[in-house]
Amino acid sequence: MASRLKAKIKPELLQWARETAGYSVAAAAIALKISEELLGGWEAGNDAPSVAKLRQLAELYKRPLAVFYLPKAPLKFMPMRDFRRLPGTAMLSVPPSIVIEERRARQRRELAIELAGDLGTPIPEFTLSASLDEDPEIVGARVREQLGVTAEKQRRWRDAKGHDALRAWIELIEAKGILVFQSDKFSSEEASGFAIWESIAPAIVIARKGTLPRRRTFSLLHEFAHLLVRASGLSDLDIEGDVARPPEEQRIEVFCNAVAAATLIPKHELLAQNNVKAHPLDLMEWTDVELTEIAKSFGVSQEAVLRRLLTFRRTTARFYQVTRQRYLEEWVQFRERERAAPSDKGIPRNMPQEALSTLGRPLVGMLLERYHQEHLSLSEVAGYLGLKVKHVGKIDQMMRGAR
Repeated sequence: MASRLKAKIKPELLQWARETAGYSVAAAAIALKISEELLGGWEAGNDAPSVAKLRQLAELYKRPLAVFYLPKAPLKFMPMRDFRRLPGTAMLSVPPSIVIEERRARQRRELAIELAGDLGTPIPEFTLSASLDEDPEIVGARVREQLGVTAEKQRRWRDAKGHDALRAWIELIEAKGILVFQSDKFSSEEASGFAIWESIAPAIVIARKGTLPRRRTFSLLHEFAHLLVRASGLSDLDIEGDVARPPEEQRIEVFCNAVAAATLIPKHELLAQNNVKAHPLDLMEWTDVELTEIAKSFGVSQEAVLRRLLTFRRTTARFYQVTRQRYLEEWVQFRERERAAPSDKGIPRNMPQEALSTLGRPLVGMLLERYHQEHLSLSEVAGYLGLKVKHVGKIDQMMRGAR
């Protein structure tokens, strides 16, 4: 029987596939419902998995079955060491979901470069930059100028949940040759996002699952700042960085947080807000109503606004930390209630919209263009987009601005 047929593969490929997927022996064994000793024996060459078990390994590690029959392991894929996490949580290693999503992002980047070349419109080199020695306030002002963001324009991105602001910032960043992907494959409890630095088609990936649009916007600008300083990474949201990190890494995180804040909430615009001007200078505490109203003006979270007020000494570090912790606890409680509530199956998913936000307009646009040039079949473009064939027409209409 096929299930008893041993796979004739090199054992080091099993270890390579597991490690590059971010799994420990123990975690992989649990997922496969086998003992650690059995898996360890396969990797040591003392035994070999059946063909059926090899298929399960390929599915778990997100690798084609054929890769296990190579004569030797490909160049080792090294996942990012650092990652952005929710305040108050900790990760000792990058989880498999992040490792696999980074690999997927790199594959999409390669596809985008190939498509751009086929279309005769190569992606231009990303030349915007910043130095860690610069004042983040100056860098933030420069970023706004380079992206063409004015106070008047930003005030128009004022919907209740922050979707308009997020979409607008993404489109401006994509226009600079950056690929922006949103992912449901990992949650904000694991990471908020990461950046992949390359001179051509650098990429930003932000978590969509369990993450409100305003939080995604800050994560987006933080990762954009990573690209400005030519640093890939998954990063910490703490205003002071992570003291457990090497000093240079911590310095990058603090700088990127400051640049994101300065870009999204310029000092002059913040202090010119009516409810900020009306707030007594000697009163260091702010109500949620005040913070919410200010946050809407910039399309950011209440926490981001309070962080800026702390920067300009309009609140105290203690009030900021206490309020931030309360926001975190409220968010955790909200997520628990959401998980416990019965799912509403009456609301259909908008699959074309999800695909568009997952892959970004540049990549989707190039795929559709190759389809219209008859270089890709309908089924091929649907496969790239992760959609059923019937949805391709809808996403095509969305890209062309049809409603």
